[in-house]
Amino acid sequence: MSHEMRFCPNCATPLQWIASQEDSGMKDRLRCVACHWTHWGNPTPVLAAVVENDRGEALLARNAMWQEGVFGLITGFMEAGESPEQGICREVMEETSLRVKALRILGSWEFLRMNQVLVAYHVRVDGDVKLSPELLEYQWKTPQEARCWPSGTGYALAHWVRSKGVEPQFGAFRPGQSPEPDPVKWPPRPWAEDARFVLPPLF
Repeated sequence: MSHEMRFCPNCATPLQWIASQEDSGMKDRLRCVACHWTHWGNPTPVLAAVVENDRGEALLARNAMWQEGVFGLITGFMEAGESPEQGICREVMEETSLRVKALRILGSWEFLRMNQVLVAYHVRVDGDVKLSPELLEYQWKTPQEARCWPSGTGYALAHWVRSKGVEPQFGAFRPGQSPEPDPVKWPPRPWAEDARFVLPPLF
């Protein structure tokens, strides 16, 4: 995380790392010694979209803060008072001027470095692309042309590529990143073959 909570939002007292008993046992968290407020550090929900046009191509865009040649999905923070579905339709409209006409959920992935949880959708759109100031350029990619990356939104793109009957190809998102997908996350496996979903024996 680039910023850390330093003061209690309730009474402005400096927070301290304090161990306290919780449901799961003793846990160190930032806590207020004055009013006992706790900073839980819950992940922030981020919405992502594989944006598909009527030609069956996916939109990839370059953020203004990214280096040249780096493209990703349309993403944005979920806002208070909206559902994830409303949020991703708003984000797509704000960032591309495209209107979502259909959507389905692809899945959710963690982005631990930024303490975020990604909720990804596949959306079909109408209209002409007009990028927001946050984005510099865009590309339309067929499933055969798309290169997925081994992190949250890259796995969402891989699911879209596979839904088109094409086996996804992975590559590094940035120089120095491993191009290989996490074997726990890709390829997807039936529950019976995935150790994360094996139920404990009944007694």
